[in-house]
Amino acid sequence: MPRANPSTASIDARADAWLALDKQLCFALYSASLAMTKVYKPLLAPLGLTYPQYLVMLALWEDDAQTVSQLGDKLALDSGTLTPLLKRLEAQGQLSRERDAADERRVIVRLTGAGRKLKIAARSVPREIGRASGCELGEIVELTRQLTAVRDSLSRQNEH
Repeated sequence: MPRANPSTASIDARADAWLALDKQLCFALYSASLAMTKVYKPLLAPLGLTYPQYLVMLALWEDDAQTVSQLGDKLALDSGTLTPLLKRLEAQGQLSRERDAADERRVIVRLTGAGRKLKIAARSVPREIGRASGCELGEIVELTRQLTAVRDSLSRQNEH
C-alpha cells in the first residue's frame, strides 16, 4: 500500500483544521447573533417590540420620515419582510405610513408621538446590552467597526 506524501498529509491536516466549526467566522457571527437576540428579548418586551421592530424604530429615531425603500436599504430587508413589521408597528400606534403626495408609488414612514416617546423608554437598552456583552465601550465601538467592515466587504462581494 503506498504511503501518503508527508507534505501532502500535512497540507491536508492544516486544511481540515480550518473546517472545524469553532474556526468558522460564519458560525461565530451566527451564534453571536442568536445570543444577542436572546438578550434583547426581555429588554424589548416591556417596550412592546420584537428585535426586528426595534431595528425599524432605531432607524426612524435616527432619521424620521423615510420611504419604505430607504428603510429597507438601511435595514437590509426586502419589502416583503419590512411591510408586515411596519403594519404591526402602525397598529401599535408607533408610526404612520402615508403615500407621498409628490409620488404616489412611494410610502413615507413617520413616527407618531407615541413612537417618539418610546425612544425615551428605550434609552437603557444599549447600556444593558453593553453590560451583557462584557465589553468596554471602546471594545464595542471597535468590534462594531470591524463587523461593519466585514459586512460591507461581503456585500460588495455579493454584488459581483
